[in-house]
Amino acid sequence: MQLQKHLQLTLAIIKPHVVKSPFVLQKIRDLIIDNNFKIVRSHRTIITPKEAELFYKEHKEKFFYHRLLTFMCSGPSDIHILAKYDAIAKWRKLMGPTKVYRAQYTDPNTIRGMFGLSDTRNATHGSDSIQSAEREIAIFFKDFNLKKWYQNEERYYNLGQLHFDPVAFIHTIDRSFKQTYPEKNID
Repeated sequence: MQLQKHLQLTLAIIKPHVVKSPFVLQKIRDLIIDNNFKIVRSHRTIITPKEAELFYKEHKEKFFYHRLLTFMCSGPSDIHILAKYDAIAKWRKLMGPTKVYRAQYTDPNTIRGMFGLSDTRNATHGSDSIQSAEREIAIFFKDFNLKKWYQNEERYYNLGQLHFDPVAFIHTIDRSFKQTYPEKNID
């Protein structure tokens, strides 16, 4: 019997200037779906100053820290938990380099290359490691239990037993599959 490979989770933030532009937001959503990411959790929120401080604490002493906090709290952001094999590396590759001028020059077909405006307004964020993903997910999805997701839901995402809701921009477990296999409890 072949062992099934585990999916990896990463946090993705679509930043406020993108959420304010429906055309660009839809293009980025299309790229996420076209690159076979599964959206495990999703919500739109205005990031609070407390969340932003916690999220960007490693940048506290940097010159751009206050500008970054102000921008990230300036309007709604779309925040997602994405799943895929090697999700962290693949999402970061799709986003492109953090510095927009570099992205536009070396990786013009990435999200930041196409839609980034500056290093602060670079369109998206993605976790840079498994540890960062776990920490970041806990900040924005306080009720999300990583261990329970892997125990109870991952197998359905792995098997593709999902329904995609394009309006809510989220994948949910196909309940007809659950009824077909009632011994598999996903609740």
